[in-house]
Amino acid sequence: MNKINYLELIKTADVYSVAEVSPLDYAKLISANLNNKIFLKREDLQTTFSFKIRGAVNKIKNLDEKALKNGVICSSAGNHAQGVALASKLNKNRAVIVMPQTTPSIKIEAVKALGAEIILHGDNYDEAFSKAKEIEQSESLTFIHAFDDPYVIAGQGTIGIEILEQLNETIDAIFVPIGGGGLISGIATYVKEVQPNIKIIGVEPEDSASMKASLAANKQITLDHVGIFADGVAVKRVGDIPFLLCKKYIDEIITVNTDEICAAIQAIYEETRSIVEPSGALSLAGITKYIELNLNQNNTFVGINCGANVNFDRLRHIAERAAVGKKSEILLAVEIEEKPGSFKNFCKAIGKRNITEFNYRYRDDGSARIFVGIELMNSSNAHQEVIKEINDLGYSVVDLSQNEMAKIHIRHMVGGRASIKNERLLRFEFPERPGALLEFLDAIGTERNITLFHYRNHGSDFGRILTGIQASHDETNQLEEHLSKLGYRYWEESDNPAYEMFLS
Repeated sequence: MNKINYLELIKTADVYSVAEVSPLDYAKLISANLNNKIFLKREDLQTTFSFKIRGAVNKIKNLDEKALKNGVICSSAGNHAQGVALASKLNKNRAVIVMPQTTPSIKIEAVKALGAEIILHGDNYDEAFSKAKEIEQSESLTFIHAFDDPYVIAGQGTIGIEILEQLNETIDAIFVPIGGGGLISGIATYVKEVQPNIKIIGVEPEDSASMKASLAANKQITLDHVGIFADGVAVKRVGDIPFLLCKKYIDEIITVNTDEICAAIQAIYEETRSIVEPSGALSLAGITKYIELNLNQNNTFVGINCGANVNFDRLRHIAERAAVGKKSEILLAVEIEEKPGSFKNFCKAIGKRNITEFNYRYRDDGSARIFVGIELMNSSNAHQEVIKEINDLGYSVVDLSQNEMAKIHIRHMVGGRASIKNERLLRFEFPERPGALLEFLDAIGTERNITLFHYRNHGSDFGRILTGIQASHDETNQLEEHLSKLGYRYWEESDNPAYEMFLS
C-alpha cells in the first residue's frame, strides 16, 4: 500500500464519462429535527442508483487491452454488478457477473438489461465470489473487486473531492457507510489529506460490523455471520487495502440497528420523497445516533446517501420498523381484566395517546393479554413515562420494543394460546429462493411434531421462521444435534417473554 499514492490516484480518477457530480443537498427538515446542519450527498441519483459506478468505471478505464481481451468478471448481489455491467457496456468489453441465487429479480433484470452475462450461484456473496474466481481462471477474465482494489477505491474517493468543493463552510464530520470498506477508504484518504480537521465517521449495522471488530482487534476479523437487512454492506471480512487505509484515516465507527436504519429511510423519504435502500440510509442513522449520544448542536454533518436499489416488497417491513426506530412508538404486552369495558378502561388509562396497534386474545375468565402499540409524544422520556403510568395503574406490562421475535413474528400471531407439553420455540433464518421453504421443511423432517409455524416474506435475502417443536427432555440432545447439522442459523426462544405471554 505504501508504494501507491492514493491521493494522486483519487485526483486523477476517470469517472465522469459515466458518473455525475451528485448534488449535496441541505436537509432542511432533518436539520430542524436534529438541531444541526445536515447535508446529504445524493449518490442515489447516479445512473445505476448507487456510487458503485465510480469505482467500476475507473478500474475498467485503467485496464490495458490485454486485460480486457477476454472481458471482466465480478461477484455481486446488486450495485457493484450494475456498475461493472454499465461501464463494460460503454467500454464495449465482455462482462460476466456472478450473483447469488438469492438475488432479487429486480437486480438481476437490471444487470441483464445492461448486456452483462449473468451466472447465478450459491446462497450468499461468499459462494458467488468463489465461483467468480474459478471462472476468472478458467476463462482468463479480469476480476473487478467490489472494494479491495486501488482504482476502485480511487473512483469512490472522488466523492470526497466533490464534497469539499460543494460545501463552502466548516464541516465537522462526514458519515460514511461501511461494507467492505472501499467507499470510506476513498473518501477518508482524500478528505484527511486535504482537510485533516474534518472527522470521518464510519457507520455499520450492529450485526455486520466487520470493520469495527477488525480495528478493535488491530487485525482483519472474519465474522461468522452477517445480518442481511442492509444487504449492500453485508460483508463478513473487510478488504486488505481498506483495512489499512481505515486504520490510518478514520476517527470512529458507530453501529446502528435495523429499527434505526428504517427510521432513517423514513426521514430521507419525508425530506426528499426518494426511497433509499437500507445501506443508503446508514449514514443518516449514524448521524442521528451520534447526535443523540453526544448531544451535538449547531454542527455541520454530511451523510452519504449511497444507494437506492431497494425492492418494493421490503417497504412493508421497513414501515413496520421505522416507528420504533425513530422512538415514536412503543410496543407493549399488557395483561388486562377479562370483562366488558376492560379495553375501554385501558384506553382511558393511557390518556390521549394514539393506539397504533391492538391485538387481543382471551386467556381465561379472569384475564386477557394484549399486544399494543402506543404512539409516543415528543419527549425524551416518553418511553419510560408510558410504562410507568401503566404500571402505576396496576397493569402488568412487558416492553417488547427491542424484542426481535415479537416484532418479526408475534405481532402477526396474537390469537392462539395453547398448553403443549415439551414445546420448544425456535427462530430460524434460511436463504430465500424458490423452493426454499419446502427445503426447510424437508430438512426439519417428520420425526417430531411441529406445534407452531409462522413464516412471513420480508422481501430480503433470508426467510424468517418461528416454529414450535415437541421434544421431551430425553430427546433434547438428539434434536440439537439434528439442528446443528442442518446448517440454518437458529435461536432458542422458549424463554422469550412474548412467547410466554401470547403463545404458550
